[in-house]
Amino acid sequence: MKQYRVAIIGTGNSVGNHLTALRQVGERVEIVAAVDIDEARVRSFCEQNSIPRWFTNATEMLSTVQPDLVCIVTPPATHLELSLASLEAGAWVYCEKPLCASLAQFDQIEKAEARTGRYVSTAFQWRFGSAAKHVKQLINAGELGRPLVGVCNTLWYRTLAYYQVPWRGKWATETGGVTSTLGIHITDLFLWLIGEWREVRAMLGTLDRPVEVEDVSMGIVKFENGAMGSIANSVLSPRQETYLRLDFQRATVEVTALYRASNANWRFSIPDGSPDTEALAQWQNIERDAAGSHGEQLADLLDSMDRGERPLVSGAEARRILEFNASMYKAAFTGQPVVRGSITPDDPFYHAMNGQGT
Repeated sequence: MKQYRVAIIGTGNSVGNHLTALRQVGERVEIVAAVDIDEARVRSFCEQNSIPRWFTNATEMLSTVQPDLVCIVTPPATHLELSLASLEAGAWVYCEKPLCASLAQFDQIEKAEARTGRYVSTAFQWRFGSAAKHVKQLINAGELGRPLVGVCNTLWYRTLAYYQVPWRGKWATETGGVTSTLGIHITDLFLWLIGEWREVRAMLGTLDRPVEVEDVSMGIVKFENGAMGSIANSVLSPRQETYLRLDFQRATVEVTALYRASNANWRFSIPDGSPDTEALAQWQNIERDAAGSHGEQLADLLDSMDRGERPLVSGAEARRILEFNASMYKAAFTGQPVVRGSITPDDPFYHAMNGQGT
């Protein structure tokens, strides 16, 4: 078993998920350094977690420590620069969502991957739960029939205090609102499970929070396989819920949770009185019970590093959700449907989610 030397960039509120994940994979990794622009915070973080070296400059850390893997847990607007620097330093990258601010930035990352032979994987841990992977296998095997209808809801609640962090709520630094930063998780799972999308129509609004970006968005999606779905994203919903429902010809699959889901959060239904019990039997045959977590995704990423192969949530699999979100924003801002593949480098929405990147 190869052990990888890992550095963490960003020791703020979200770093706990990555620290837990690194501990979960045990001796497969050694945390060798951490970086934060706040010297007091990074020093305290390293002391509390027995990390031998701390830095306030990522470039200095990369040249000095030369890690195998970098976990990027910083505000969205910094992800591109840090990902590119890590790749050029010879490291693989596990980066928090959203991976970058636009399709233009993603294409820069893809070119750097080709140049360096290293890969960037973005944090979409919902895919890595045992039930989610089981559903994907059943879909691929045709056990559920054709997908027909989908409902995808991120109904969360974020207070005014949440937006007091200087980089939040602004297009330039958060890159988008609830669509890009919160709803992106379950939307990614939705698109991964049900198949390639064809067309999206959308609306968005800033209804209650004093921010530049949207606090609500809604979309209607047509998929290449003919299925149709709805997406609702909100930071204004006091009873918080993450909900995904997929209706197939033979069964309905649902998950209700908040930030992560174990097998118990998933439900499987066949039509009342249906003699078709084979689909139900297939569903009940889940060998593991693992919640979709950063740890599960990190273990999969390390497996990819062992094999020298592109990890699951990178390349085209990571670009899909960025293109979809860019299309959601374009559809909302223009009032017109947007077709997959239609946002090209001459389109302002290729350069920024609000179409103002040029």
